[in-house]
Amino acid sequence: MSTFQAPKGTYDLIPPESAKYLAVREAIATPLRNSGYGYIETPGFENVELFARGVGESTDIVTKEMYAFETKGGSKLALRPEGTASVLRAALEANLHKLGNLPVKLWYSGSYYRYERPQKGRYRHFSQVGAEAIGAEDPALDAELIILADQAYRSLGLRDFRILLNSLGDKECRPVYRAALQDFLRGLDLDEETLRRADINPLRVLDDKRPDVQKQLTDAPLLRDYLCDACKAYHEEVRELITAAGVGFEDDPKLVRGLDYYTRTTFEFVHDGLGSQSAVGGGGRYDGLSEMIGGPALPSVGWALGVDRTVLALEAEGVELELPASTSVFAVPLGEEARRVLFAKVTELRKLGIAADFSYGSKGLKGAMKNANRSGARYTIVAGERDLAEGVVQLKDMESGQQSAVAVNEIVAELESKLG
Repeated sequence: MSTFQAPKGTYDLIPPESAKYLAVREAIATPLRNSGYGYIETPGFENVELFARGVGESTDIVTKEMYAFETKGGSKLALRPEGTASVLRAALEANLHKLGNLPVKLWYSGSYYRYERPQKGRYRHFSQVGAEAIGAEDPALDAELIILADQAYRSLGLRDFRILLNSLGDKECRPVYRAALQDFLRGLDLDEETLRRADINPLRVLDDKRPDVQKQLTDAPLLRDYLCDACKAYHEEVRELITAAGVGFEDDPKLVRGLDYYTRTTFEFVHDGLGSQSAVGGGGRYDGLSEMIGGPALPSVGWALGVDRTVLALEAEGVELELPASTSVFAVPLGEEARRVLFAKVTELRKLGIAADFSYGSKGLKGAMKNANRSGARYTIVAGERDLAEGVVQLKDMESGQQSAVAVNEIVAELESKLG
């Protein structure tokens, strides 16, 4: 056994469990690909200032959770704690917004890193699939992304999730609410760090999960009461479009999420079967982020869904995914001539797109058949010297147990017919 272990708060994805994660990623990505979103992949680390400016210097992510380090050359970098800032940076650097087809629609999948107290559903290394629509201010775009996430979850068989929806206003109406909220917070019995946070970004205090803080926030002013007419109309259209699509949601006037860049539409997907870590994904509109990181004005909207928490949500509901068999055919050679012949047949099957595996090493029939059983293959091909002398191989149906002789030169076509 190795003396090394995975770092605290991380996990390894290994078969067969890893197949669930691949299926979840594919289910989330499929509706995005069908809606004009192209795949983007960014580095696992970025300039630390990208996240300080974009995510927000007052956020827990930047102040407490970000893995930041200095390179040998003196550059200050950080492992990416979220995907939006990186994707927007890449889109700006490649001038995708100047190609004349806005919005720029992108989706991504990858690992992210935050130094948090590990618990079920909260890891220091976690996986997300995300989507961003850059360069257009349109309620239909906000609605599209919410609908696509709902579609992805339902395609997996999830039913017990809820969509929480709110509006955070814009640069016109949020300052008025900010001042009112700050006045309210200054009258509460809050610790020094929370009061400092209230001075920098009071909306972050609303996201504080501590019961003693939440108890004092019962009568806090609500942003919906301060929305300007334009933000009210925008939010109402988002609500109407989602409703017309048959997607249910709950209005949550206290929903702010943990990142500074959100404006107007904000939403969260929660699953009550996960305990305290109930959020499985979320997102919103971030109309000012491009300017925050040095780009032009590019109103945008996006979301990220947690692959790890989605898997936990599936387990909480008892949903068993229909996963394709990793192996459909397993070949068991008995003797050197059989090894040569069956290895060639396995190669042919693979070229036809049939998942096939081979009994490697010098195993006897009993050991090789155990491997065939473990592989989950539907069919096993067995051949020895006597079989080859007669020009046949033995084809065994692993479900029924039936076995029959098939001509060597017909076995590939026979399996293609049975599995096609």
